Amino acid sequence: MIPLWASGTLIGVLGLLIGSFLNVVIHRVPAGESLVRPGSRCPSCGEALKPWHNVPVLSWLALRGRCAYCHSAISVRYPIVEAGTAALFAAVALHFPHRQWLWPALLWFAAISIALTAIDLDVKRLPDAIVLPSYAVMAGLLAVAATGAANGGSHALIRSLEGAAALGWFYGLIWLIAPAAMGFGDVKFSVIIGGVTAYVSWGTLLVGAFGAFIVGSVIGVALLATGRAGRNTAVPFGPFMAIGAWASLLGAGAWGDWYLAHLG
Repeated sequence: MIPLWASGTLIGVLGLLIGSFLNVVIHRVPAGESLVRPGSRCPSCGEALKPWHNVPVLSWLALRGRCAYCHSAISVRYPIVEAGTAALFAAVALHFPHRQWLWPALLWFAAISIALTAIDLDVKRLPDAIVLPSYAVMAGLLAVAATGAANGGSHALIRSLEGAAALGWFYGLIWLIAPAAMGFGDVKFSVIIGGVTAYVSWGTLLVGAFGAFIVGSVIGVALLATGRAGRNTAVPFGPFMAIGAWASLLGAGAWGDWYLAHLG
């Protein structure tokens, strides 16, 4: 049996490597570019980067946030994405120590959550190239998790399908009523969120769904209060959806379970 701290460390290191790849995804997917060719290059001078220039976080620190060739500044977002992916991966291992069969689904969801958050902040859309293939991937991984579960796996999988349909319907209704307030990409992303949170529990789905609106409201008020946004400023909602889902998955969902248990 691998100690919990060791599992968290190993999964965190995997997260660093995945985070480095996610930086490529975040930069190239919105532009419709290949993820394979060409290799990593400086966005300013176009010089091909050496393998030691791509060591997650450490290379950015060693180069002091600048290109090794032209010395132009490299966005701090690169190490933030890498470190953030590592932290979220490690959190999955530490928070679900006895549900290893569920890890692959949660790690995939972690990766796309980070990529979609960054892309939505950049271009205010959630690319189908990431969202739609994730339907099949998440369905398959959750089915595997249900198969490997000690008990209740089939019930969790059915609940996941129901949660995906329910949250997708809820977001779709909002989009139909107020299309200016929500993009259809958010509706498609909500299906994934509904599926993964409902697999854990109905309370997790409940908190994850409404947590997005709470986070969005708080940040929206803060942006208005500081003058960084006006009433007509378009604010991407995908990041709030991801934050709400992960807050629920990593603990806040227990409040939803408690509420539903005492509802009657």
